[in-house]
Amino acid sequence: MNHLPFEKELLEMADKDLSVRGKLLEAGELSGGYHPEMERIHRANAQRLREIILEIGYPTIPKVGEKASEAAWLIIQHAIGEPEFMKECCIMMEESGGDINPANKAYLYDRIQVFQSKPQKYGTQLTAERAIYPVENKDNLNEERKKVHLPALSKEEISNIPEPEEIPEIDSKDAGYVVWRKKVGWI
Repeated sequence: MNHLPFEKELLEMADKDLSVRGKLLEAGELSGGYHPEMERIHRANAQRLREIILEIGYPTIPKVGEKASEAAWLIIQHAIGEPEFMKECCIMMEESGGDINPANKAYLYDRIQVFQSKPQKYGTQLTAERAIYPVENKDNLNEERKKVHLPALSKEEISNIPEPEEIPEIDSKDAGYVVWRKKVGWI
């Protein structure tokens, strides 16, 4: 199967996402909520990726190449206003087995958990204060990370991870974030 047109298109979509993000970051416009321009790009990219998935299934490495599969993951990872799409893609990634980067699956799983105010499994997501968001099991964290080819965390890093019981307090520090997650259906 030759999906070269999708390869090029996926790369262009991810590049546009990152380009606009960089421009907004440089202008100091990315803090204070979901920027409307970024949201428009994320939604448009997610819609186009849905269409590609309907045609070829999940964009795995054998179907579109490694870089384009990474681009598809980035598009999914940034589709934060579309919880069901992100969850469906997480399932598709799980079903893809070794045909995708396992670290991407870990990042997406953790991101979904955090948006739902649940502990993450791999410790890939951070709080607003740049601390690792609570995890399901600190004792097995490095073993889980190893399974998906993520580097081990130090004992100090793991000991500094807040406990899952602290999630309500962590999440409550940004009322706008909670309101937004309710609005789009995360919580």
